Amino acid sequence: MSVVVHPATPDRWEDVVKVFGRRGDDPSWCWCQLFLRGADPEVATPAASPDNRRSLEEEIGHAVVPPGLVAYLDGQPVGWTRVGPRSGFPRLGDNRALAKVLTEDPGAWWVTCFAVDAGHRRSGIGGALLEAAVSFARDHGATAVEAHPVDVASLRAAKVGGSAIFTGTMAMFAAAGFREIGRTYPTRPVMRLSL
Repeated sequence: MSVVVHPATPDRWEDVVKVFGRRGDDPSWCWCQLFLRGADPEVATPAASPDNRRSLEEEIGHAVVPPGLVAYLDGQPVGWTRVGPRSGFPRLGDNRALAKVLTEDPGAWWVTCFAVDAGHRRSGIGGALLEAAVSFARDHGATAVEAHPVDVASLRAAKVGGSAIFTGTMAMFAAAGFREIGRTYPTRPVMRLSL
């Protein structure tokens, strides 16, 4: 199995849609806009539109630096991750629990989420996306990469669905060399990799 990861550029938009699968038909689904929303509902952001699909498509179409990456297996799109400067995600700055853990670092980038085709989960796609996200951030001047994954080992549920771990798993980040710098909740570590 050889996973290839490319930046999400306008010519790859249909591949992003394919990765989201059945959710790709729902314009109001998250479409990785959640972290772009600030806590103040009076403040308009690109994600304020109920057409989140169009918001992401426009973002990819106009971005100087692509906002995410697409993973391919045997030429077929199977995964997506959003990665960018921490300062570009207002929801992170508005989160009081995160504010207690994070230190000021204008060069820190953040991996917000992963979407992996249901038929390819638990096959290393997320890890390949994370590795590529770190390289992508480094290539664009990041001083560190951070994330807020789920510590699956600390969950009470015997089985965890993909939608519960869309921010990734602690084990995946630890395997990539990230270290825990704090927790916002018993199951939610904040992970950081200095570059």
